[in-house]
Amino acid sequence: MMEEESIRYERALAFATKKHEGQYRIGGLPYISHPVAVAEIVRQKGGDADAIITALFHDLLEDTDATEEEILFYGNPKILRSVQLLTKTKGYVMQDYVNAIRSDPTAFLVKGADRLHNLRCALVADAQFRRKYVYETIDWYLDFLPEIPSAVKDLAQSLDIPLAELPFSYAPEHTWKIK
Repeated sequence: MMEEESIRYERALAFATKKHEGQYRIGGLPYISHPVAVAEIVRQKGGDADAIITALFHDLLEDTDATEEEILFYGNPKILRSVQLLTKTKGYVMQDYVNAIRSDPTAFLVKGADRLHNLRCALVADAQFRRKYVYETIDWYLDFLPEIPSAVKDLAQSLDIPLAELPFSYAPEHTWKIK
């Protein structure tokens, strides 16, 4: 990361950390651990500095008192637009929400990373939540990142969902095929 990008990241991280202060994940970790993990997945997938900062900010409008003006200040118009697309608003329609995310490469990458991290962490959630999360992922997010089907399979196995019920299969060449 170039020095300027590193400074932008540190400022964005400090802002997101402040806004998520006092929030915790289901497993008890400080909430900021999730946006940081999502940002790392985005980085590993080749996301640029804007995508990485979008990952740090992806839950701010939905889960904190952060404003669009603050996101614009610590980010830029592209980051704000992607965060807006990633924010579920009251009365949202899932099909419209997912279609909008699919229209923006940054939002698409961040949502994939977000879903992947949540799938990997969902083992600490109750069975009802895990079951809902498996089926919601299958219905809407299965193709967002190549690792998602495997993470869905792992979470489904924690629930004893018969793998035959899942709409994809494991091929010998270690790729997932959607049925």
